[in-house]
Amino acid sequence: MKIVVVGSDKIYAIENFFVKYLKNMGAEVTHFPAQAFFWDYYQASLFNKLIFRAGVSNILHKINKQLKDKIDQVKPDIVWIFKGMELFPETIQWIKGHGIKLVNYNPDNPFLFTGTGSGNKNITNAIKYFDLHFTYSKEIEAELGSKLGIRTAYLPFGYDVSEELVTHCHAQQEVIKCCFLGNPDSQRAEFIQALAEAGLEMDLYGNGWKHFVSHKRITIFDAVHDRQFWETLYRYRVQLNIMRIHNLQSHNMRSFEIPGIGGIQLAPDTPEHRLFFTAGEEIFLYKDVDDCRKKAERLLLMSKEDAQQIRQKALQRSVNSGYCYRSRAASALKEMSNLLHG
Repeated sequence: MKIVVVGSDKIYAIENFFVKYLKNMGAEVTHFPAQAFFWDYYQASLFNKLIFRAGVSNILHKINKQLKDKIDQVKPDIVWIFKGMELFPETIQWIKGHGIKLVNYNPDNPFLFTGTGSGNKNITNAIKYFDLHFTYSKEIEAELGSKLGIRTAYLPFGYDVSEELVTHCHAQQEVIKCCFLGNPDSQRAEFIQALAEAGLEMDLYGNGWKHFVSHKRITIFDAVHDRQFWETLYRYRVQLNIMRIHNLQSHNMRSFEIPGIGGIQLAPDTPEHRLFFTAGEEIFLYKDVDDCRKKAERLLLMSKEDAQQIRQKALQRSVNSGYCYRSRAASALKEMSNLLHG
């Protein structure tokens, strides 16, 4: 099977996991980083930003032309587009007109745009042209399938760590404190500020938190990546998880990354968190700020031995249930094979 994956190749991009494991499983994969091409251009200068916002830049036309050239060269069976803000609906139609199956995976919500990077009219206008939509959310799956009659497949987020990295992270000295690892928005900031005012001390890791919160019980650090990301995720006694508005009833990437490294997760009480983990044993779920504070305090007072049992249960559930990206990629490959031959 020949697949062209369209998205980003930046270090944080979820598509990197699928590219890696699809190749390991024998698929011929070509990665076309349309999103990275755009952001490299956009961030290069103030002039580029201004002419794009004014509607006179030709960067998107260049990206769409380059993608067509790549498809002509590769002649894939499937083009798998992650999100797709940079692609014109006309380009999607052009691909479809060449007899190529079109697959989409939107790690945000295709119906709810919460910022300039979460979606645009290209996504809205192209939904109907895809042969298959992967989605991380049962709620979105129902909206795509039941309301619009579009073929869908449930593809949750996952985690990707080696045994060596797990061993390395587990050798760290535990920090008996709450941590939140992620970038700010107004809703997250309001929640964290309320926790601090209620008496909870927290360390925050991400970009720009100092512009959103300020409190004597909050310490702010820069964003962490690669091994530092996983070290930080494991090191703290409690890892907070806070949903964004587009996935309030589902899960996010931290939902699997925290237990996947053996962390103790305190997350919103959503149907999907209860679907994937046993509450009170492998994950801890809160309903509001006060509930979150109380449960965090209990976890912080827990003995090291009891905390270690929770960590082990969370990690074992993740391994036994196949929540890693290798398993997610296998599921995706099976769905795409069914699309071609079913």
